[in-house]
Amino acid sequence: MISRKEGESVSPQGGWHTVTGEEALARLGSRMEGLGDPDAVARLEQYGRNSLPAKEPPTLLSIFLNQFKSPLIYILIVAALVALGMGDLTDAGFIMVVVLLNAWLGTFQEWKAEQSAASLQKLLKIMARVRRGGTERVIDAEDLVPGDIVLLESGKRVPADLRLLLTNNLSIDESLLTGESRAVDKWPEPLAAPLSTSERINLAYAGSTVMTGRATGVVIATGIGTELGKIAQSVTQAETTKPPLVVRMEVFAQQISLAVVGACILLGFVALWRGMPVSDVFFFAVALAVSAIPEGLPVAITVALSIATNRMAKRHVIVRKLTAVEGLGSCTFIASDKTGTLTVNRQTVRVISLPGGERFRVDGEGYAGEGAVITESGEAIPERSLRCLHRLAEASVLCNEASLVFDNGDWKHDGDEVDVALLAFGYKMDHPPDGVRQAVEKLGEIPFESERRYAAVFYRKNGRVKVAIKGALEVLLPRTATMLTPSGSVQINATEIEEEANSMSASGHRFLAIAEGEISVLPTDNKWGEETIPSLTLLGLVGLIDPPRMEAKAAVARCQKAGIEVAMVTGDHPLTALSIARELGIVPQSQSGREVVTGRALEEAGGPQSESFLGLVREARVFARVAPLQKLQIVEALRQMGHFVAVTGDGVNDAPALKRANIGVAMGSGSDVTKDTASLIVTDDNFTSIEAGVEEGRFAYDKIRKVTYLLISTGTAEVLLFLLALVVGVPLPLLPEQILWLNLVTNGIQHLALAFEGGEPGTMQRPPRRPEEGIFNRLMIRQTVVAGGTMGLLAFVNWLLLLNQDWSEAEARNRLLLLFVLMQNFHVFNCRSEYLSAFRVPIQRNYFLIFGVSGALGIHFLAMHLPIMQRILSLSPVEQVEWLIPVAMASLLLVAMEIFKRIEHRAR
Repeated sequence: MISRKEGESVSPQGGWHTVTGEEALARLGSRMEGLGDPDAVARLEQYGRNSLPAKEPPTLLSIFLNQFKSPLIYILIVAALVALGMGDLTDAGFIMVVVLLNAWLGTFQEWKAEQSAASLQKLLKIMARVRRGGTERVIDAEDLVPGDIVLLESGKRVPADLRLLLTNNLSIDESLLTGESRAVDKWPEPLAAPLSTSERINLAYAGSTVMTGRATGVVIATGIGTELGKIAQSVTQAETTKPPLVVRMEVFAQQISLAVVGACILLGFVALWRGMPVSDVFFFAVALAVSAIPEGLPVAITVALSIATNRMAKRHVIVRKLTAVEGLGSCTFIASDKTGTLTVNRQTVRVISLPGGERFRVDGEGYAGEGAVITESGEAIPERSLRCLHRLAEASVLCNEASLVFDNGDWKHDGDEVDVALLAFGYKMDHPPDGVRQAVEKLGEIPFESERRYAAVFYRKNGRVKVAIKGALEVLLPRTATMLTPSGSVQINATEIEEEANSMSASGHRFLAIAEGEISVLPTDNKWGEETIPSLTLLGLVGLIDPPRMEAKAAVARCQKAGIEVAMVTGDHPLTALSIARELGIVPQSQSGREVVTGRALEEAGGPQSESFLGLVREARVFARVAPLQKLQIVEALRQMGHFVAVTGDGVNDAPALKRANIGVAMGSGSDVTKDTASLIVTDDNFTSIEAGVEEGRFAYDKIRKVTYLLISTGTAEVLLFLLALVVGVPLPLLPEQILWLNLVTNGIQHLALAFEGGEPGTMQRPPRRPEEGIFNRLMIRQTVVAGGTMGLLAFVNWLLLLNQDWSEAEARNRLLLLFVLMQNFHVFNCRSEYLSAFRVPIQRNYFLIFGVSGALGIHFLAMHLPIMQRILSLSPVEQVEWLIPVAMASLLLVAMEIFKRIEHRAR
């Protein structure tokens, strides 16, 4: 036996699927009557409870402390400590207020996101029906132990990993683990080794759902010993990747720190050379450093990301980490799950093939009776063919155990997914189930069983006794003698039918054969069984598929136009995956199939370090029959190629890849493990929402760049102004308190207003940023040099003119500070777009900016007239007529930046 930590009994050589049920029971020390209570208690002590390690939700304190893990925050705290050490309580107080405000805003947003994520997780207690000591009982699934006998039935969740002993028409949805969209038929017979997880059809896995039938199984693993548990445990061991914004801000913080320290040292040497006392030089350098550091940037970033978070929530994306907002906008590659994200996750009849070669398309998707049947060319259906389609639709509805009704404005269904899809087809052919079933007298039925692979219904209509039957073609074909064509019943052409079936399979469709027959001799004992089925007439083949979401194709196209590569990663069949990918435009409409790589091909190519593996990942855009570990390896290979990768998923099998990706995106209907791992949660499971999130992420990053540009360019202007004043030998242009007022109050109001700027049209037509590109790229450097240089030169010229006109230093500084406020008022409009003229950006995109500019100017105007502010900032009122010159000089900045943008536009 094994340790409590591992949670499973020793597996037989080759795996549990290779032994018989009797051997499994013997190995586990169990029997069909179940374990005795004393044995169950002892095993519970040995193996532990059947539960996964629960992840503790973050506390409010931990979220708050995480807000301080930013290089820019570190710089600000150091600056505040230096100011405090210098005795400058005003500067230190202002900076700490900024830091705490940023922390509060970030905490508020992330706490809201965690609450939203927690509300999605339905913490339902799973109960298990077991047999212990020869009696059946219902117990808490957490009390299951290896050796327990578990009874399964349709609609129930499998509570632990089981070796199936008895099955009756059993099919299980394992998409949570394998990504396979269709339910898997299960048998208890032993299998050969080795087989993948999805191929072990005599095992049932914890977390999967029973779709049809009943079964008896013995528990072989619980807790972290289950397949579900192993994946959940690997998530905790996987390395977490930093979001792109964090990486870029760390680089930017290093750059700005070096630039500020370098500038201050340079200015300090110049001041010493000019004869300034050492103590004054040190105080001046610290004050200048505090002014040059963009104190308001962390708050502005948090505000921009918070706005984007709220906008994303309206577009069905819940953000768990603020930095993940921009991360989705940074991605260069989206590796998307198929089932439920790119498809509707509902089987739908899409193709009807009548004997004789006629094919018809079926519109509509999902479990709804809305749509129509049309020819492949879109022409009207000939009357003779229409009669054949009606007979096929009627047989599909009669041989059916499901229900599909339109109630209170919504389609409601129950039963097997294939049966529901056939009922939807019946509605589209004007054969509603109630009407069809009421028109006949049902005499008997043969229910579908996985061993039998067909179902039949016997009925009387218009005095004739008939049978409607559906099932696998290879089972029904030997029973058919004729086939119904538009010209009438003719002898069956088996070769033609099989070729048509192969064509359907090659296009990724799951198909069923529909047939009927007339019974001339009724059973004397009224027992309707297999021996009652007469020679059949084949009515046609029905092709089903989980269809793509109608809106997903446009979303994929928009991502591709934005320079983002999209790939499908699924556990589904390669042909099915390729068909969906072609329909969505993920791969071209070619017939080569080279765009598909299977999990087996990846396994043969080696790990993500091998060139063969990298080559396959580089070329393919559809990955099918992929195991969980291989999905993780695909992500690692993409990152080696330099991509910023966003990975979507809903099953537990997706969790390791989501954690390793730059941005993990979980589906709202997915597992709790996946949601805990992801940075973002898409509540409607729709790829379109992911594309919307990419757009919002790009908007957020653009706003961060605009605010950064505003703050850095004004800081550059101040440094240049002081440098020129020191070199020329004139008095310092501004006092430390005036610099702080300029940065934290007037400019601070405007940069927060700029964080509300709406997204620019054409954002999704631009290619993604290069992964190695930082926030301070070439465009940012050029525009900062031009804007900061223009403001610095204008301010210095104004300073010289005022001094030469015999203004006192106090009055000259008063007017220089007003000029700087006005230049900031003009410059914020330059910052609304890095590409468009300020006059071409609609004002309705950001009404907050008008209030911000008016507020900044208004506050400074009040400061010039309030006695207390006059004393603190050395200000005085300026006559109205004297405003003309600073307004005219400030407007030159707007002219300079318009010329710069025009030159940049021509260069591009």
